Amino acid sequence: MRHAPIDPQLFVENRERLARRLPTNALAVVNANDVLPTNADGSLVMVPNSDLFYLAGIEQEESILVLAPTAFEPKQREILFLREPSAHLKTWEGHKHSKEDAQKISGIKTVKWLSDFPVIFRQLMCDAELVFLNSNEHKRAADTVGTRDERFVRETQAKFPLHQYHRLARLMHELRVVKSEREVALLREACAITRAGFLRVLRKTKPGVNECGLEAEFAHEFIRRRAKFAYNPIIASGANACVLHYNQNDQPCKQGDLLLLDVGASYANYNADLTRTIPVSGKFSKRQRAVYDAVLRVMRASIAGATVGKLSRDWLKESQAMMNEELLALGLLRKSDLKKQTEDEPACRKYFMHGLGHPLGLDVHDVGYTTQPFAPGWVLTVEPGIYIPDEQIGVRLENDIFVTPDGPVDLMADIPVEADEIEALMGH
Repeated sequence: MRHAPIDPQLFVENRERLARRLPTNALAVVNANDVLPTNADGSLVMVPNSDLFYLAGIEQEESILVLAPTAFEPKQREILFLREPSAHLKTWEGHKHSKEDAQKISGIKTVKWLSDFPVIFRQLMCDAELVFLNSNEHKRAADTVGTRDERFVRETQAKFPLHQYHRLARLMHELRVVKSEREVALLREACAITRAGFLRVLRKTKPGVNECGLEAEFAHEFIRRRAKFAYNPIIASGANACVLHYNQNDQPCKQGDLLLLDVGASYANYNADLTRTIPVSGKFSKRQRAVYDAVLRVMRASIAGATVGKLSRDWLKESQAMMNEELLALGLLRKSDLKKQTEDEPACRKYFMHGLGHPLGLDVHDVGYTTQPFAPGWVLTVEPGIYIPDEQIGVRLENDIFVTPDGPVDLMADIPVEADEIEALMGH
């Protein structure tokens, strides 16, 4: 693991929270993600399974966590199964967790090798009545490639067809959407690293620099601080800023262009998600500044509006109403456009066509039931934007916030966003 060691109490408490939600005679299983192939004999770097990390802090391939909180034998209530280290693995793949390593990381006392799994799992299944198996139930998940958890579900149901099976994902969504103080501390570190990368890029941005050169500046700052990119960075200059998921990052930044930077650091698997829009030449034009300030006003008002009890859809509608007024003032909408709009197709959608924000945590688009009202402990992004392709202007601003009973806390309040501050820091 690249990050500094994490207090295992985080994972101990997370398992306790899940155990309280599992009924008597229940068993839950979480698998590590697959190491995915590329071409020839190549493979991707494994992405840790978020649920496994949340419950055990383990990032190693082929690991399996079994929880049976009411098992008769106390030693079988939490069991972590790992690949057994060997001289061959050490030579070819490097260090693998010893049992002592895994105990220290996870706080789990019973650690076994994978070779022990079939016998122990059968023993636990014979005692269990209810079985909670995992799957990816994010509503926007791509499900074209099977996962290790999916294969495990099929194999288990084939061997034990008479058990009652349940969806572990529903419980994990309820748990993970509410962040503990320890989790927020890790998110704050991801935000701090993101801030450092942004300040570095502010100093390096000037006409003629390539988008990929600025991506490299973020990479330099993130890697040296034990982090990585939370997602493919968007470094979009000029008209590229009007492409919402622009990933090409290979064009020169030109005098007079705006540069949209949608970049976040991932530290200890916890993700930041920042967007800033800056002038390549170091100073906004009058028109660019007007659009920028409009987006900033909507972002600030939307942050203030992210209060306990609010529904995500109502929060979005509030931002769309504000954006309508801003677009009227910018001359992009007319009052007749507002009269023709519908609930499903607000007038602002022509220039602000995406959502306002999403849960954030171990996944950038984190799990959680967004049909439920905001609750204390939620972490959300707030990201309004205005995109005007005809003028080659794309402005999006995004901060991450922590919902509390006393109001939202801006986790990126120390990252420059006011236009005057951006210009002063660029100092061209």
